[in-house]
Amino acid sequence: MAEAGEGVRVRAVAKHVRISPSKARLIADMVRGKDLEEARYITTFSPHNAARLVGKVLESAVANAEHNNGLRADDLMVVNCFVDEGPTLKRWRPRAYGRATRIRKRTSHITVIVGEREELGKEGRRGSRRRAAARRKG
Repeated sequence: MAEAGEGVRVRAVAKHVRISPSKARLIADMVRGKDLEEARYITTFSPHNAARLVGKVLESAVANAEHNNGLRADDLMVVNCFVDEGPTLKRWRPRAYGRATRIRKRTSHITVIVGEREELGKEGRRGSRRRAAARRKG
């Protein structure tokens, strides 16, 4: 998926993944905006089950970028990563006094978008104003 003016963006989507979106969003939030190596490190060593699933989608996006768009994996970063809610499987559980309660087995659609890393100068980095003010004082 290439968008004009912003460089090449490549995405991968995993649909109907059997994990709650709220659990998967914890990992998606950690990975978003990171370099590829750091994102791989997070998904590999995180104890959450969702990390393995997000890691698979991340590797698929990287493979798409390398194979379909000819990009190098060393130059990639996670531009965006989000988890949408998929269809919910509804099951029933018997309870006391002949009642039944619904069990909702939630599913997720995991999307990872990777793109080329933009090399920012010192002015573009976060906290540069604080460093500049410290240099003026000292």
